[in-house]
Amino acid sequence: MMTRTLTSHDLPALMTGIMATLAGIGIARFAYTPLLPAIIQEGWFTASQGAYLGAANLLGYFIGALVAHSLSERFSPRLVMAASFAGIALSFVLCAGAGGFLWFFFWRLVSGIAGAILMVVGPSLALAATPPERRTRVGAMVFTGIGFGALLSAFIVPLLLGLSLTVTWGTLGLLCIAAGLLCDWGVAHLTSPITASSVGNSSTGYAGVKVVVLLVIGAYALDAIGFVPHTVFWVDYLARENALGNQAASLQWGIFGLGALCGPFMVGALAHRVGWQGGLMIAFAAKAAAVLLPVFSLALLSQSVSSFMVGAMIPGIVALTSGRLAELVGPTAHKKLWGQATAAFAAAQAVAGYAMSALYGAWGSYTPLFAISGLILVAGFLLVLLSHGVQQRHSHLSAQQPTQQSSNPGRQ
Repeated sequence: MMTRTLTSHDLPALMTGIMATLAGIGIARFAYTPLLPAIIQEGWFTASQGAYLGAANLLGYFIGALVAHSLSERFSPRLVMAASFAGIALSFVLCAGAGGFLWFFFWRLVSGIAGAILMVVGPSLALAATPPERRTRVGAMVFTGIGFGALLSAFIVPLLLGLSLTVTWGTLGLLCIAAGLLCDWGVAHLTSPITASSVGNSSTGYAGVKVVVLLVIGAYALDAIGFVPHTVFWVDYLARENALGNQAASLQWGIFGLGALCGPFMVGALAHRVGWQGGLMIAFAAKAAAVLLPVFSLALLSQSVSSFMVGAMIPGIVALTSGRLAELVGPTAHKKLWGQATAAFAAAQAVAGYAMSALYGAWGSYTPLFAISGLILVAGFLLVLLSHGVQQRHSHLSAQQPTQQSSNPGRQ
């Protein structure tokens, strides 16, 4: 159903967006998760240091989100994206051998900065170059790169770890270079961005749109807190804390990656049926339930459902939020606003990453972190619900104003 509205003309936009999200989060972020138990067991770093290295990427993501829009306006977007791919590739290649904590921290920070730039600029370029009638489909599909990255890391990293940690880090760097070359081809073949109104299709008026946008961005920031345990600690939680072993934990990370690959297709179909707003509400509810599930049960079925649904809703909520903002403000203003939303997301994510690393150090268990994150996602769902109410209220008031003015023509 989804591919019926896609044509060969969409290939450059899809390649631009998919490769950007593949490297930006799929490899730069998610490939580190299955590496975490290995670098601890090999004695490169302690468990606490490994957690803080994961949080370094989150801090870099915040910095990158802040500068992404201005960099792409000041310099060629193609050049900015190429430099970002190079930064991520170097962050893996130059960490292919055991080194000091500060060295690894710096390069994990660089990978976060470059990843955020790709996540802001890549999807925005793809969206702007896509005709409105295909924007729902393409806008969701560009985020399949997150799932491809998670799936690749789930299957490739365990195999490579059988050789050595050095080979694993180096291979991931080469994958980033390949993704960068494919993305560059896509950017070079993009059609000129389609001109569009700076406001979206919403009839809420400027004030109403502004409030709705703030609520949606607020929910998106809470989503960033909610997915930290699964994206940073999930493999280590299963492998070490619950003594399930690396093989069982890698299987769950593979299921997570499969979910992340399916998520954009799922929400694309969902948005087509119930709209961006309705899809966002359903996604938040599903993700909250999936994050809370391990608190109550760690049976194989519970693990697998949690892995798949959280994996699916991570790129799913990203795609739905991006689409919802584009619907509210239009594709022309989307890149700037998407950069702001990504910065809010990254700030919340970085704070949560460091806070949860500290809480793990204090408590010695990951379990409470899943409970906290699930409740945070419930709060995100409530903000999305509130944004819907605000939009309806402003739409109702906007509809009443012309009626009142026409019934009092003498007062104009």
